[in-house]
Amino acid sequence: MATSIAQCKLDLTGTTVLTEAATGAYACTPIIAAMAGADKVYAYTKTTRHGTFDEVRSLTFDLAGKAQLIDRVEVIDTLSEEIIGRIDMLTNSGHLRPISNALISKMKPGSAIPIMYESWELRESDIDISFCKSRNVLVAGTNERHPDIDVFSYLGLMAINLLNRAGVPCYKSNILLICDNPFLSYVEDTLNKVGASVSVSETLESSSTNMDFDAVLIATNPNFNKPMGEKESSFISQFWPETTVVQFWGDIDRESFSIKNVYPSISPKNGHMGILPSEIGDEPIVRLQAGGLKVGSELLNAYAQIERYDEAIALACQRGYTNMPDFYKNAT
Repeated sequence: MATSIAQCKLDLTGTTVLTEAATGAYACTPIIAAMAGADKVYAYTKTTRHGTFDEVRSLTFDLAGKAQLIDRVEVIDTLSEEIIGRIDMLTNSGHLRPISNALISKMKPGSAIPIMYESWELRESDIDISFCKSRNVLVAGTNERHPDIDVFSYLGLMAINLLNRAGVPCYKSNILLICDNPFLSYVEDTLNKVGASVSVSETLESSSTNMDFDAVLIATNPNFNKPMGEKESSFISQFWPETTVVQFWGDIDRESFSIKNVYPSISPKNGHMGILPSEIGDEPIVRLQAGGLKVGSELLNAYAQIERYDEAIALACQRGYTNMPDFYKNAT
Protein backbone atom coordinates (compact mmCIF):
# COMPACT_ATOMS: atom_id res chain seq x y z
CA MET A 1 0.00 0.00 0.00
CA ALA A 2 2.78 2.44 0.86
CA THR A 3 4.48 1.68 -2.46
CA SER A 4 1.30 2.37 -4.46
CA ILE A 5 0.67 5.60 -2.55
CA ALA A 6 4.19 6.75 -3.34
CA GLN A 7 3.97 5.75 -7.01
CA CYS A 8 0.70 7.65 -7.46
CA LYS A 9 1.89 10.60 -5.36
CA LEU A 10 -1.43 10.25 -3.57
CA ASP A 11 -2.09 13.03 -1.07
CA LEU A 12 -5.51 13.22 0.58
CA THR A 13 -4.50 15.65 3.32
CA GLY A 14 -7.47 17.59 4.63
CA THR A 15 -10.14 15.43 3.03
CA THR A 16 -12.97 13.30 4.36
CA VAL A 17 -13.52 10.07 2.43
CA LEU A 18 -16.43 7.64 2.31
CA THR A 19 -15.52 4.21 0.96
CA GLU A 20 -16.30 0.59 1.75
CA ALA A 21 -14.93 -1.81 4.33
CA ALA A 22 -14.58 -5.24 2.75
CA THR A 23 -12.79 -8.57 2.98
CA GLY A 24 -9.76 -9.99 1.21
CA ALA A 25 -7.63 -7.61 -0.82
CA TYR A 26 -10.47 -5.07 -0.89
CA ALA A 27 -9.88 -4.40 2.81
CA CYS A 28 -7.08 -2.09 1.73
CA THR A 29 -9.20 0.83 0.46
CA PRO A 30 -9.99 2.76 3.66
CA ILE A 31 -6.48 2.14 4.97
CA ILE A 32 -4.88 3.51 1.79
CA ALA A 33 -7.02 6.64 2.13
CA ALA A 34 -5.91 7.09 5.75
CA MET A 35 -2.27 6.38 4.92
CA ALA A 36 -2.47 9.04 2.20
CA GLY A 37 -3.40 11.64 4.82
CA ALA A 38 -7.19 11.78 4.82
CA ASP A 39 -8.40 13.46 8.01
CA LYS A 40 -11.32 11.04 8.33
CA VAL A 41 -12.28 7.85 6.50
CA TYR A 42 -15.76 6.40 6.83
CA ALA A 43 -15.80 2.75 5.75
CA TYR A 44 -19.31 1.48 5.06
CA THR A 45 -20.03 -2.24 5.25
CA LYS A 46 -22.81 -4.73 5.82
CA THR A 47 -23.16 -8.44 6.48
CA THR A 48 -22.78 -10.50 3.30
CA ARG A 49 -21.74 -14.02 2.36
CA HIS A 50 -18.14 -12.77 2.60
CA GLY A 51 -18.43 -11.86 6.28
CA THR A 52 -20.53 -10.30 9.01
CA PHE A 53 -20.39 -6.62 9.91
CA ASP A 54 -18.41 -7.43 13.06
CA GLU A 55 -15.93 -9.60 11.15
CA VAL A 56 -15.32 -6.90 8.54
CA ARG A 57 -14.97 -4.20 11.19
CA SER A 58 -12.44 -6.35 13.06
CA LEU A 59 -10.46 -6.98 9.87
CA THR A 60 -10.47 -3.27 9.00
CA PHE A 61 -9.29 -2.20 12.44
CA ASP A 62 -6.59 -4.89 12.44
CA LEU A 63 -5.18 -3.49 9.20
CA ALA A 64 -5.60 0.11 10.39
CA GLY A 65 -3.78 -0.83 13.59
CA LYS A 66 -0.81 -2.14 11.65
CA ALA A 67 -0.69 1.23 9.90
CA GLN A 68 -1.16 3.00 13.27
CA LEU A 69 -4.19 4.83 11.91
CA ILE A 70 -7.14 3.44 13.87
CA ASP A 71 -8.15 6.93 14.99
CA ARG A 72 -8.73 8.05 11.38
CA VAL A 73 -10.96 5.15 10.28
CA GLU A 74 -14.57 4.63 11.35
CA VAL A 75 -16.49 1.54 10.20
CA ILE A 76 -20.20 2.26 9.76
CA ASP A 77 -23.32 0.38 8.70
CA THR A 78 -25.59 3.42 8.27
CA LEU A 79 -25.15 6.26 5.77
CA SER A 80 -26.45 9.22 7.75
CA GLU A 81 -27.21 12.55 6.12
CA GLU A 82 -24.65 14.17 8.41
CA ILE A 83 -21.83 11.91 7.19
CA ILE A 84 -22.77 12.24 3.51
CA GLY A 85 -22.90 16.02 3.79
CA ARG A 86 -19.43 16.08 5.33
CA ILE A 87 -17.51 13.98 2.80
CA ASP A 88 -15.29 15.31 0.03
CA MET A 89 -14.98 12.00 -1.78
CA LEU A 90 -17.16 8.93 -2.27
CA THR A 91 -15.65 5.89 -3.97
CA ASN A 92 -17.77 3.84 -6.36
CA SER A 93 -17.01 0.68 -4.39
CA GLY A 94 -18.97 -2.56 -4.10
CA HIS A 95 -20.99 -1.99 -0.92
CA LEU A 96 -21.83 1.56 -2.01
CA ARG A 97 -23.03 0.61 -5.50
CA PRO A 98 -25.35 1.57 -7.00
CA ILE A 99 -24.88 5.14 -5.82
CA SER A 100 -28.41 6.49 -5.57
CA ASN A 101 -29.57 9.95 -6.55
CA ALA A 102 -30.86 10.35 -3.00
CA LEU A 103 -27.30 9.91 -1.71
CA ILE A 104 -25.79 12.19 -4.37
CA SER A 105 -28.29 14.94 -3.56
CA LYS A 106 -26.88 15.12 -0.02
CA MET A 107 -23.25 15.53 -1.14
CA LYS A 108 -21.49 18.89 -1.16
CA PRO A 109 -21.16 20.70 -4.51
CA GLY A 110 -17.60 20.22 -5.73
CA SER A 111 -17.21 16.82 -4.06
CA ALA A 112 -15.94 13.88 -6.10
CA ILE A 113 -16.91 10.34 -7.00
CA PRO A 114 -14.01 8.39 -8.52
CA ILE A 115 -15.16 5.40 -10.56
CA MET A 116 -12.83 2.56 -9.56
CA TYR A 117 -12.44 1.32 -13.14
CA GLU A 118 -12.08 2.88 -16.59
CA SER A 119 -14.76 5.33 -17.71
CA TRP A 120 -15.69 3.32 -20.82
CA GLU A 121 -16.46 0.30 -18.60
CA LEU A 122 -19.15 2.20 -16.69
CA ARG A 123 -22.38 0.32 -16.04
CA GLU A 124 -25.30 2.74 -16.29
CA SER A 125 -26.89 1.06 -13.29
CA ASP A 126 -23.97 2.12 -11.06
CA ILE A 127 -24.54 5.89 -11.09
CA ASP A 128 -26.58 8.61 -12.80
CA ILE A 129 -23.95 10.83 -14.41
CA SER A 130 -26.45 13.48 -15.55
CA PHE A 131 -27.76 13.84 -12.02
CA CYS A 132 -24.22 14.15 -10.66
CA LYS A 133 -23.53 16.95 -13.11
CA SER A 134 -26.75 18.74 -12.14
CA ARG A 135 -25.62 18.58 -8.49
CA ASN A 136 -22.05 19.69 -9.29
CA VAL A 137 -20.60 16.37 -8.06
CA LEU A 138 -17.56 15.50 -10.16
CA VAL A 139 -17.21 11.98 -11.57
CA ALA A 140 -14.42 10.35 -13.58
CA GLY A 141 -13.07 6.88 -14.27
CA THR A 142 -9.62 5.50 -13.48
CA ASN A 143 -6.96 5.15 -16.17
CA GLU A 144 -5.91 1.62 -15.26
CA ARG A 145 -3.20 1.78 -17.94
CA HIS A 146 -1.32 4.67 -16.32
CA PRO A 147 2.20 3.44 -15.46
CA ASP A 148 1.71 4.36 -11.80
CA ILE A 149 -1.37 2.09 -11.68
CA ASP A 150 -0.76 -0.46 -14.45
CA VAL A 151 -3.64 -2.81 -13.62
CA PHE A 152 -4.26 -3.81 -17.24
CA SER A 153 -0.96 -5.68 -17.23
CA TYR A 154 -2.63 -8.26 -14.96
CA LEU A 155 -5.42 -9.00 -17.47
CA GLY A 156 -3.42 -11.67 -19.29
CA LEU A 157 -2.62 -13.44 -16.02
CA MET A 158 -6.29 -13.34 -15.10
CA ALA A 159 -7.20 -14.89 -18.46
CA ILE A 160 -4.62 -17.65 -17.98
CA ASN A 161 -6.00 -18.37 -14.50
CA LEU A 162 -9.54 -18.61 -15.85
CA LEU A 163 -8.52 -20.81 -18.79
CA ASN A 164 -6.52 -23.14 -16.55
CA ARG A 165 -9.48 -23.59 -14.24
CA ALA A 166 -11.61 -24.37 -17.27
CA GLY A 167 -9.20 -27.19 -18.16
CA VAL A 168 -7.36 -25.33 -20.94
CA PRO A 169 -3.59 -25.32 -20.26
CA CYS A 170 -2.83 -22.39 -22.65
CA TYR A 171 0.57 -23.81 -23.66
CA LYS A 172 0.18 -25.39 -27.10
CA SER A 173 -3.55 -24.55 -27.02
CA ASN A 174 -5.43 -22.94 -29.91
CA ILE A 175 -7.47 -20.08 -28.49
CA LEU A 176 -9.99 -17.87 -30.26
CA LEU A 177 -10.06 -14.51 -28.49
CA ILE A 178 -13.21 -12.47 -29.12
CA CYS A 179 -12.40 -8.94 -27.98
CA ASP A 180 -13.64 -5.49 -29.01
CA ASN A 181 -11.96 -3.27 -26.41
CA PRO A 182 -8.58 -2.19 -24.97
CA PHE A 183 -8.21 -5.49 -23.08
CA LEU A 184 -7.07 -7.02 -26.37
CA SER A 185 -3.33 -6.43 -26.52
CA TYR A 186 -2.82 -7.23 -22.82
CA VAL A 187 -4.60 -10.58 -23.02
CA GLU A 188 -3.27 -11.57 -26.45
CA ASP A 189 0.37 -10.74 -25.67
CA THR A 190 0.38 -12.69 -22.41
CA LEU A 191 -1.27 -15.75 -23.93
CA ASN A 192 1.26 -15.75 -26.76
CA LYS A 193 4.12 -15.51 -24.26
CA VAL A 194 3.00 -18.68 -22.48
CA GLY A 195 2.90 -20.63 -25.72
CA ALA A 196 -0.71 -20.38 -26.83
CA SER A 197 -1.68 -19.93 -30.46
CA VAL A 198 -4.12 -17.03 -30.44
CA SER A 199 -6.55 -15.99 -33.14
CA VAL A 200 -8.32 -12.68 -32.63
CA SER A 201 -11.67 -11.36 -33.81
CA GLU A 202 -13.90 -8.49 -32.70
CA THR A 203 -17.00 -10.62 -33.14
CA LEU A 204 -17.77 -14.31 -33.13
CA GLU A 205 -19.38 -14.17 -36.57
CA SER A 206 -16.32 -12.56 -38.21
CA SER A 207 -13.83 -15.08 -36.80
CA SER A 208 -12.02 -17.66 -38.90
CA THR A 209 -13.75 -21.04 -39.09
CA ASN A 210 -10.85 -22.83 -40.79
CA MET A 211 -9.27 -24.25 -37.66
CA ASP A 212 -10.25 -25.97 -34.43
CA PHE A 213 -10.01 -24.18 -31.11
CA ASP A 214 -9.48 -25.58 -27.64
CA ALA A 215 -11.19 -22.52 -26.19
CA VAL A 216 -13.25 -19.55 -27.25
CA LEU A 217 -12.32 -16.77 -24.83
CA ILE A 218 -15.04 -14.11 -24.65
CA ALA A 219 -13.76 -10.65 -23.69
CA THR A 220 -16.34 -8.24 -25.10
CA ASN A 221 -17.73 -5.05 -23.63
CA PRO A 222 -21.21 -5.81 -22.24
CA ASN A 223 -22.14 -2.13 -22.46
CA PHE A 224 -22.15 -2.33 -26.26
CA ASN A 225 -23.18 -5.93 -26.92
CA LYS A 226 -26.33 -7.90 -26.25
CA PRO A 227 -25.83 -11.06 -24.19
CA MET A 228 -24.73 -14.03 -26.26
CA GLY A 229 -27.50 -16.58 -26.69
CA GLU A 230 -28.99 -19.06 -29.11
CA LYS A 231 -27.49 -17.49 -32.25
CA GLU A 232 -23.94 -17.56 -30.88
CA SER A 233 -24.23 -21.04 -29.37
CA SER A 234 -25.47 -22.39 -32.73
CA PHE A 235 -22.50 -20.81 -34.47
CA ILE A 236 -20.04 -22.36 -32.00
CA SER A 237 -21.75 -25.76 -32.15
CA GLN A 238 -21.55 -25.74 -35.94
CA PHE A 239 -17.83 -25.03 -36.23
CA TRP A 240 -16.25 -26.03 -32.89
CA PRO A 241 -18.56 -28.50 -31.14
CA GLU A 242 -15.84 -29.72 -28.74
CA THR A 243 -14.52 -26.31 -27.67
CA THR A 244 -14.73 -24.75 -24.20
CA VAL A 245 -16.31 -21.31 -23.98
CA VAL A 246 -14.62 -19.18 -21.33
CA GLN A 247 -16.45 -16.05 -20.17
CA PHE A 248 -13.78 -13.50 -19.25
CA TRP A 249 -16.01 -10.45 -19.84
CA GLY A 250 -19.23 -10.01 -21.74
CA ASP A 251 -22.67 -11.34 -20.86
CA ILE A 252 -24.05 -14.75 -21.81
CA ASP A 253 -27.73 -15.66 -21.53
CA ARG A 254 -27.24 -19.12 -20.06
CA GLU A 255 -30.87 -20.14 -20.63
CA SER A 256 -30.66 -19.72 -24.41
CA PHE A 257 -26.96 -20.55 -24.73
CA SER A 258 -26.99 -24.29 -25.37
CA ILE A 259 -23.23 -24.90 -25.12
CA LYS A 260 -22.72 -27.03 -22.02
CA ASN A 261 -18.97 -26.58 -21.71
CA VAL A 262 -18.98 -22.99 -20.44
CA TYR A 263 -16.76 -21.64 -17.68
CA PRO A 264 -17.43 -20.32 -15.10
CA SER A 265 -20.33 -22.71 -14.65
CA ILE A 266 -22.21 -20.09 -12.63
CA SER A 267 -22.70 -16.96 -14.68
CA PRO A 268 -21.25 -13.73 -13.25
CA LYS A 269 -23.63 -10.82 -12.78
CA ASN A 270 -24.43 -8.90 -15.95
CA GLY A 271 -21.64 -6.47 -16.76
CA HIS A 272 -19.17 -8.19 -14.43
CA MET A 273 -16.07 -10.21 -15.24
CA GLY A 274 -15.77 -13.98 -14.88
CA ILE A 275 -12.74 -13.51 -12.63
CA LEU A 276 -11.77 -10.80 -10.15
CA PRO A 277 -8.26 -9.30 -10.19
CA SER A 278 -7.95 -10.34 -6.54
CA GLU A 279 -7.95 -14.00 -7.60
CA ILE A 280 -4.35 -13.65 -8.76
CA GLY A 281 -3.21 -11.78 -5.65
CA ASP A 282 -3.52 -8.56 -3.64
CA GLU A 283 -1.26 -6.41 -5.81
CA PRO A 284 -3.69 -5.51 -8.62
CA ILE A 285 -6.38 -4.53 -6.12
CA VAL A 286 -4.03 -2.35 -4.10
CA ARG A 287 -2.88 -0.62 -7.28
CA LEU A 288 -6.42 -0.13 -8.52
CA GLN A 289 -7.75 1.26 -5.24
CA ALA A 290 -4.83 3.66 -4.87
CA GLY A 291 -5.36 4.74 -8.46
CA GLY A 292 -9.07 5.31 -7.92
CA LEU A 293 -8.39 7.45 -4.87
CA LYS A 294 -5.84 9.38 -6.95
CA VAL A 295 -8.58 10.15 -9.47
CA GLY A 296 -10.71 11.52 -6.64
CA SER A 297 -7.89 13.74 -5.43
CA GLU A 298 -7.26 15.01 -8.98
CA LEU A 299 -10.94 15.96 -9.31
CA LEU A 300 -10.91 17.80 -5.98
CA ASN A 301 -7.67 19.62 -6.78
CA ALA A 302 -8.89 20.61 -10.25
CA TYR A 303 -12.16 21.98 -8.90
CA ALA A 304 -10.28 23.95 -6.25
CA GLN A 305 -8.44 25.68 -9.10
CA ILE A 306 -11.36 26.06 -11.50
CA GLU A 307 -14.78 26.13 -9.88
CA ARG A 308 -16.49 25.27 -13.15
CA TYR A 309 -17.64 21.72 -13.69
CA ASP A 310 -16.60 20.86 -17.24
CA GLU A 311 -13.31 22.74 -17.05
CA ALA A 312 -12.41 21.02 -13.79
CA ILE A 313 -13.13 17.59 -15.29
CA ALA A 314 -10.99 18.41 -18.33
CA LEU A 315 -8.12 19.64 -16.13
CA ALA A 316 -8.20 16.48 -14.02
CA CYS A 317 -8.14 14.34 -17.15
CA GLN A 318 -5.10 16.20 -18.52
CA ARG A 319 -3.02 14.88 -15.65
CA GLY A 320 -3.33 11.33 -16.93
CA TYR A 321 -4.78 9.33 -14.05
CA THR A 322 -8.23 9.33 -15.60
CA ASN A 323 -9.53 8.86 -19.13
CA MET A 324 -11.58 11.64 -20.67
CA PRO A 325 -14.93 10.27 -19.50
CA ASP A 326 -17.05 9.43 -22.54
CA PHE A 327 -20.11 9.13 -20.32
CA TYR A 328 -20.32 12.95 -20.15
CA LYS A 329 -21.29 13.09 -23.82
CA ASN A 330 -24.82 12.02 -22.87
CA ALA A 331 -24.96 14.01 -19.64
CA THR A 332 -26.99 17.21 -19.64
